[in-house]
Amino acid sequence: MSRPLSERVLALAGLVQALAQVRRIAETGQSDPAQVQTALDSVFRIDAETPEAVYGEVTSLRAGLRVLRDHLDKRNRDDGLLKLFMAVLQLERRFIGEPNTVTAVGNGIAELSPQADEHGSTHPDVLAALGNLYADTLSHLRPKVMVQGNPHYLSQPAVVSEIRAILLAAVRSAVLWRQLGGSYWDLLLSRRAMADAIEGWLD
Repeated sequence: MSRPLSERVLALAGLVQALAQVRRIAETGQSDPAQVQTALDSVFRIDAETPEAVYGEVTSLRAGLRVLRDHLDKRNRDDGLLKLFMAVLQLERRFIGEPNTVTAVGNGIAELSPQADEHGSTHPDVLAALGNLYADTLSHLRPKVMVQGNPHYLSQPAVVSEIRAILLAAVRSAVLWRQLGGSYWDLLLSRRAMADAIEGWLD
């Protein structure tokens, strides 16, 4: 059953907020720690009862909500971010169609969960393990998500690992969006309603 559009908007905000951090890290080698934590925490909240609970609280998604609003209003559009967004949605479809990969990712997250609970999802060891999980599973699916950026940073293993970990979180948000009833029709036919829902969350 499809959930309200307002809930699906939160999942999309989580997705674009994560991908905005991927773009920032790839270009500058730096990230926003709070936004990265929101993304990585969501990976471990598999059984959360609401989208708000997945991300901790709605205020944690304000940056993503603003980016999504600007895209819908065609203001300050980032074509690189849009390309990543569409690539992750395509990857999510392929991922869901590969039961063995779904199981492998689920098992990997379950194994890491105690460590994340003890040290936090952004602890270097947890982050590295999430990056390795993405590399061992999702990165083998097609279409491959290609991240463009500064070669200086993209050649650094720690940067690559962080990007992969956040891409895993982005796929988690894409899966949540589909689970809530999201489809490409939202993006094509419900732009005004989505913009109104975003303003409701930002108020």
